[in-house]
Amino acid sequence: MATMADVARRAGVSVATVSHVLNETRPVLPGTREAVLEAIDALGYTHNTLARSLVTARTRSIGLAVSATSNPYFTEILRGVEAGALEHGYGLLVADPHDDPVHERKAVQLLHERRVDGLIVAASAEPGAMIDYLTRHRVPAVFLDRLVGDAHDQVGADNAFHVEQLVLHLAELGHTRIGLVAGAPGLSTTDERTAGYRAGLRRRGLPFAPELLAGGDSEADGARAATHRLLAAARPPTALVTGNNAMTIGALRALEEAGLGVPDDMALVCFDDFSWGDVFSPRLTAIAQPSREIGATAVRLLLDRLEDPARPPRTVRLPCAFVHRTSCGCAPSPSPT
Repeated sequence: MATMADVARRAGVSVATVSHVLNETRPVLPGTREAVLEAIDALGYTHNTLARSLVTARTRSIGLAVSATSNPYFTEILRGVEAGALEHGYGLLVADPHDDPVHERKAVQLLHERRVDGLIVAASAEPGAMIDYLTRHRVPAVFLDRLVGDAHDQVGADNAFHVEQLVLHLAELGHTRIGLVAGAPGLSTTDERTAGYRAGLRRRGLPFAPELLAGGDSEADGARAATHRLLAAARPPTALVTGNNAMTIGALRALEEAGLGVPDDMALVCFDDFSWGDVFSPRLTAIAQPSREIGATAVRLLLDRLEDPARPPRTVRLPCAFVHRTSCGCAPSPSPT
């Protein structure tokens, strides 16, 4: 097995120079760095990351605590985090807190005890105990999707603006009774998307009707029940906005059970696009979040925090895309010629 001394001899440099290239502890001239990297490749040298971590107190690993990893949205975020971490030479450890505050606190502690250099977290609706742990132990952390306040580094979509877009689009199509299937209470995404819904109604001069807002608990079964409640109103909605992709599935099931077609009987638009949204019948009009970019941005924020622990916290809002299809009741877009 090749050693660091073997690499140094082949590259014609000192062992200290090889160490500086591997550990990035001191600038090295580009030509010298290239010679060291070529020697490493030729000899098949494997750097001892564990030994390095004992010297630098860094493991070059990141912890990711995110619930619902079976949800396509979070799966894409995970891919963005993983790609960003690998690009910068970091490994990734993943834990699923199951959106449970007690489990979340334990998951974060478990990742911390694995000596990750920092954490990326999609917080639960009650993140207090988890945040207390991170603060007490001075763990560098970035929050994604579900934001927790300006005192922390965080990245997410511009939720309110884009739900307002959906409501305005439905209103422009003539709908005055627009329902919202909202997410789990306590999540920043739920609060922001609900605020966007109400802002859209105000901009069109439509009154907010409490009976047209139903909580779907951010999952399919909850949204199915919520949609049935909306349909049971004395004056049910003629159009629905669903707050995430899982709830869109539940709403569609409820509408089918009620014998209602989309969009003929009920217009439907959703926050969160599906990779298969274009093959649904009808094709789903949706807000597509930049999932992978959210994950990659979280990595960049965390690495910046590791580089400069004293810098002010940042909140990054990323724009989404309005994907106009047919479930809203609009005619299909003409095919390109």
